[in-house]
Amino acid sequence: MNSRSTTHRAARWTLAAGAASLLLVAGCAATSSGSPSTSSPSMSSTSSSTAAGEVTIADTWVRATPGTDDPSMSAAFGVLTNHTDRQLTVVSATNSASDRTELHEMAMVDGAMVMRPISGGITIPAGGSTTLEPGGLHVMLLNLTTPIEPGDEVDLTLTLDDGSTVPFTAVAKEFAGANESYSPTSPMDSQMDMGSATSGHG
Repeated sequence: MNSRSTTHRAARWTLAAGAASLLLVAGCAATSSGSPSTSSPSMSSTSSSTAAGEVTIADTWVRATPGTDDPSMSAAFGVLTNHTDRQLTVVSATNSASDRTELHEMAMVDGAMVMRPISGGITIPAGGSTTLEPGGLHVMLLNLTTPIEPGDEVDLTLTLDDGSTVPFTAVAKEFAGANESYSPTSPMDSQMDMGSATSGHG
């Protein structure tokens, strides 16, 4: 009896230990499945791509060139907004359609409205906006080698005086009366017919 009783007690201990091991394994598995996986991508990792920068631009468009007097030139427009508490200035720009980009303004010179590079860049007031539009401030695309057709997309990047950049894409639209040509007496000035975009500013 003693030998049999001892055998029965040993068997019970073995079964108890096995059950405890199974519960421990099951508990670990449940904890693992209930915790977020560290290998899965975090949703917050994409937040920076949608966060507003110091300067944003809206209502962008670029003038289509077919039908214009000089299809080697175009212009980009939009509304720049400064989200900081300090004035910022656009000092340069680049574009994907040509190797030459300039910041221009319209000014009255000797009784005539001329287009010319703007001295000092395009300023955007602290907490305010600056509009790039026909007949005013704009970004010129020069030395175009292929036409910019209506509906084409042109990538542009503006560089600010603090070193930051504002990349954006502008869709080409027809523009009534936007026939530009450089003045023969001043290569850096040009005359511009004051028209309006046939499809609006955006």
